[in-house]
Amino acid sequence: MKVNDFSKAQGHWILAKMGKKVLRPGGKEMTCQLVSALQITQTDDIVEFAPGLGYTASLALQDHPYSYVGVDSDSDAIDQLEKKIAGNNIKFINGNAANTTLEEGTKDKVFGEAMLTMHADHRKLEIIREAKRILKKGGLYAIHELGLNDVNEDLKAQIQKELALAIKVNAKPLTKREWQSLLENEGFKVKNVFVNEMFLLEVKRLIDDEGFFRFLKISFNIIMNPKARTRILEMRKIFRKYQHHLNAIVIIAEKE
Repeated sequence: MKVNDFSKAQGHWILAKMGKKVLRPGGKEMTCQLVSALQITQTDDIVEFAPGLGYTASLALQDHPYSYVGVDSDSDAIDQLEKKIAGNNIKFINGNAANTTLEEGTKDKVFGEAMLTMHADHRKLEIIREAKRILKKGGLYAIHELGLNDVNEDLKAQIQKELALAIKVNAKPLTKREWQSLLENEGFKVKNVFVNEMFLLEVKRLIDDEGFFRFLKISFNIIMNPKARTRILEMRKIFRKYQHHLNAIVIIAEKE
């Protein structure tokens, strides 16, 4: 993604430009939970939707699956991933998670993080249906998304509106019950649910996710870029305003 105007750029792009590698709502901790819960084996054919910077791909590939396919709509991300991650039976596709063109019923594990949240409900369903289509019966689909604690509809709409304005993406986080229902209504059986606080831009989480020296580097980059700093502070302000209502959620579901 090539955007030079920080006032219009999507929030995750700005954070990546500042050097942040872990961009998921539950941080490294919940990404590791997701990969661990998938129990990837050396016979598994796995697919990742929106691999982004490749952090989760690198973790998943440590389990040596039989094959890995990453599907991302950002051609620049694909170019970087192909330079960073290579090997036998590893492939990246510049494409649409709702229409991967992968063969039906051929994959053992499919996962995606911080991407369903960024779509309207009908688009969420299209992506979930594509995951189901390409999975074998009994295969697992894992998501790591931005969640909401139980809130009334008015507050939910207010949070979604302010988030969208802050991160420049039409973010639509859902409650735990709503995320589960989306999957169950499409023929998945929910096996595991993990929920944690959403502290993406807090100092402790930044250090935990990035390490102390990368945290210092990121902080320096933000200080030296006033336009990026303004946007990041705006995002953190909204995250803090609704910190008691926002969470991070990981769900592992099985195709029945």
